[in-house]
Amino acid sequence: MATLSDVAAEAGVSPTAVSRYLNNRIDLPQATRDRIDAAIAKLDYRPNLLARRLSTGKSEAFALVTPDIANPFFAELAAAVERQAHANGYSVYITSTGGHADAEMNAIRRMADSHVDGLIMTTNRVDDGSLANLLAGRENVVLLDEDIDGVSVPRVFVDNAEGTYLAAKHLIAMGHRDIALIGGPHRLMSVNERLAGFTRAMDEAGLPVRPGWVLLGDYTRDYGVAAASVLLDAVDPPTAILACSDYIAIGVMQVVREHGLSIPNDISLVGFDDMAFAALVDPPLTTIRQPVAAMGELAVKHLLALLEGQTPAAETRLPVELVTRQSVAPPSRKALK
Repeated sequence: MATLSDVAAEAGVSPTAVSRYLNNRIDLPQATRDRIDAAIAKLDYRPNLLARRLSTGKSEAFALVTPDIANPFFAELAAAVERQAHANGYSVYITSTGGHADAEMNAIRRMADSHVDGLIMTTNRVDDGSLANLLAGRENVVLLDEDIDGVSVPRVFVDNAEGTYLAAKHLIAMGHRDIALIGGPHRLMSVNERLAGFTRAMDEAGLPVRPGWVLLGDYTRDYGVAAASVLLDAVDPPTAILACSDYIAIGVMQVVREHGLSIPNDISLVGFDDMAFAALVDPPLTTIRQPVAAMGELAVKHLLALLEGQTPAAETRLPVELVTRQSVAPPSRKALK
């Protein structure tokens, strides 16, 4: 294998100059940079990563903590983080926690042990204070998608309330008055904000938000099944359901079919996320599109800024949009009686 000295000899410079060039610690004339790059390519030189990390004091790696990499939403988010990190010379270590507190805390401790240069944290549970205590005072951390109370680090979220506001307004404009909402865990930031957006749209239309028609549990297909079963088994079911994730919406679709009903003829449905499968299900799902790739990319940019001693915005909210497909129609005459 070619060595640093081999590259230096080929390029006609000192080994120290090559080392400093590779570590971005020297400003060389373009002609010199070109000779070093050409020598590296010709000799197929591979830097000694361990030596480089010892020299720079950096691992050149980030940690991404995600609740469930099998979930298409978090998989897309992780892919965006990896792309942006790799483009800037960083590897990404991904921990899929399954929503378990111990796994989340272990990932944070690994950062404290200098195994990574920074951490992008996503969670799907309400913190009991444990995560906040571990993150308190730590640098080079960015929160993504969900908040953790008591932590002062840059955050990247979407406009959750605007999303459900647009969804509810769309259902109301289509003639629906009896609208239910199925959401994630009670007290989670996104859940509270999406409920607030829904409530705002209903209030503006002079429509009641029935307590029995707001069901909060998990952002999962299984919870969509359980909640939709409760709603459709009622004597007076809603004519429309706003599912606060596309995964929940898939569960709702299953229950609607099991009850011998159809979407949107018997009940209308709106999701939240716009995962790739949303356009492929039958009927194609009307949903709120989150800019998932932009979220992941911005989180990495914020982390890089922190590493460079800069101060990113304390909180960034990315816009969402309503994507209309075929899962919403005016309520049937039978439902209006």
